[in-house]
Amino acid sequence: MAQELNQKKVAILATDGVEQVELLQPKQALENAGAQVHVIAPKNGSIQGWNHYDKGDSIPVDRALEQASPNDYDALVLPGGTVNPDQLRVNQKAIQFVKAFFEAGKPVAAICHGPWTLIEADAVRGRTVTSWPSLRTDLSNAGANWVDQEVVVDRGLITSRNPQDIPAFNRKLIEEISEGQHEGQRLASSSTASR
Repeated sequence: MAQELNQKKVAILATDGVEQVELLQPKQALENAGAQVHVIAPKNGSIQGWNHYDKGDSIPVDRALEQASPNDYDALVLPGGTVNPDQLRVNQKAIQFVKAFFEAGKPVAAICHGPWTLIEADAVRGRTVTSWPSLRTDLSNAGANWVDQEVVVDRGLITSRNPQDIPAFNRKLIEEISEGQHEGQRLASSSTASR
């Protein structure tokens, strides 16, 4: 397991207000599996983590979104927290960054409120997903089939509900990245682009 993702590079896209555990635990699991992981944010320096309603730690940013290229990464992780994805979904550079992973058929994982950004990228239409329960209507309105499960995988898209699901989320994340590109991921993107 330690070298399962050797030579793989993974981007974690986040900003201030990120649910700290949903960024740090997947990052650690990916690194333990041999991946190189970069925290990408709209700004340099650091972002502010949160532990639900309480301010958490300052999390170092490896690369500003402005300097990051999706071509440099094999997969993308979108952690939650309510403020984090709400800010990212109105950032056009962030949305284009997310879309590029779907267009290339690369695995994308989102947990908790992270799928809000996927909605803005028009990446959930026709897919089965899960999320924090309050996103159910938003995801359904965006054309997704929402289910209440700890982890859901649909053609290279991995989603989970909350921090308690992180162990299952991490296992599927590593599995999907080790499988590489997913043609179904690309096809889903093509069908949404033509609407």
